[in-house]
Amino acid sequence: QVQLVESGGGLVQAGGSLRLSCAASGRTFSSYAMGWFRQAPGKEREFVAAINSGGGSTSSTNSVKGRFAISRDNVKNTVYLQMNSLKPEDAAVYYCAAALSRGTYYYTANEREYDYWGQGTQVTVSS
Repeated sequence: QVQLVESGGGLVQAGGSLRLSCAASGRTFSSYAMGWFRQAPGKEREFVAAINSGGGSTSSTNSVKGRFAISRDNVKNTVYLQMNSLKPEDAAVYYCAAALSRGTYYYTANEREYDYWGQGTQVTVSS
């Protein structure tokens, strides 16, 4: 069992930055690939970024490439999402999720492959 708790959301002006954190319980954090998803009001949840269990491989959706970066610290059992140059369209509830690793370089954008989810943290971007 893995419990995930997100933090770091808030209100920021367009062009600003936020760093989201997701703290995981348990001693098996390094066995999981991690992902960030977001859901804006009236829209479906969408993939933002993912990272493999070791932290050496990442992926992100096109709309955030060059602005967002996912990273992890397997000693602190935490995954991060650094968000720069925020836009109003980035406003959403951001969720972190954990997927039991299927290989060294495994990560996924498919939310159905994630086993555990956090409760989410709200990000609001004012224009």
